[in-house]
Amino acid sequence: MITPPVALELFPELPPGAPAPRARNRRVERPQAAPQPTQPALPVVEEAALVSATVATPAAQVPPLAVDAEAMAQALEVHGDYRVQRRLKPTLQWPGTASGAITRVIVLDTETTGLDQSKELIIELALLRVDIDNATGLPVGEVQVYDGLEDPGKPIPREVVALTGIQDADVKGQTLDAARVAELLDGVDLVIAHNAGFDRPFVEGRFKQFAQLTWACSFADIDWKAQGRGSAKLESLAHANGWFYDAHRAEMDCHALLAVLAQKLPEAAHTGLAQLLLAASQPSYALQATNAPFEAKDKLKARGYRWHAEQRVWHTRLKSDTELNAECEWLKENVYGQRRAMVQIEKQDARVRFSSRAGVVTQQQL
Repeated sequence: MITPPVALELFPELPPGAPAPRARNRRVERPQAAPQPTQPALPVVEEAALVSATVATPAAQVPPLAVDAEAMAQALEVHGDYRVQRRLKPTLQWPGTASGAITRVIVLDTETTGLDQSKELIIELALLRVDIDNATGLPVGEVQVYDGLEDPGKPIPREVVALTGIQDADVKGQTLDAARVAELLDGVDLVIAHNAGFDRPFVEGRFKQFAQLTWACSFADIDWKAQGRGSAKLESLAHANGWFYDAHRAEMDCHALLAVLAQKLPEAAHTGLAQLLLAASQPSYALQATNAPFEAKDKLKARGYRWHAEQRVWHTRLKSDTELNAECEWLKENVYGQRRAMVQIEKQDARVRFSSRAGVVTQQQL
């Protein structure tokens, strides 16, 4: 039986002197003992904290369980059956100082109203300015940040709102800070974007200063497949490093990209940033297999060539003089069958690469 004082405490709606309802004994199902793990065990919460007695303190008075989440994550990390993902926290001060020469870079991302640069507009622009130690390929020192919204003067499409979360009300009356953008671009050696072929035409159309800078693309200038990554999407690359984050907002995408590129590449002895510094220092080539015979189309496609429907030509991109010379030999042997042929080669340096401007175009006989 429950004594009256306890009854009133548990059933305050009862008038004084009223008989208390009979307490029901609750049956607790106890699981069978699990086999002892071969890996270090996870932190254990005492069973007494999880099982209530027949007459318990009201729930509001029970303090929440204290859980050391990081200790649990570390315990899981050493277990072969688990992978731990941590929320990516932006780094605004990178450790260390440069031991020699540095490259000052801008990491850039945009959100836009659509994909067509001739018709669509920027609604968000983010820039991170940071120094890269050329000797180590690592960021050093302070990260300067700019993130701004801009009213495109037309409704943001529903699919863009769904992707980014940016709504018409967020950008109404907003304008990008041209003075702040110019300040951050002053003295910059290289602009990095994860899809520079998309971002560069947009920002050059909005700020002419971007056309005077050299660019690198972390999507195109790093062979992520050769590095053992299943996808070159930024979210996937972050996940491979154990991070998750709120994607498709420009500033957070920039922080994620910088964090990914600051890591050593899986199949190389240097960081992703070091790879991009190297790529920006070398010319690349756009090669068109002019008048390639129709029966060679499957070979070209398997080789990685793409069909340009408007110009009606197969084309590819090569990252060095060595690749260009090897490709010309392959075309001569496998496509043109040792016949005389003329191909078009466009030499691009980092000042025009990924822009809508052409490089130096020549014709080369095979």
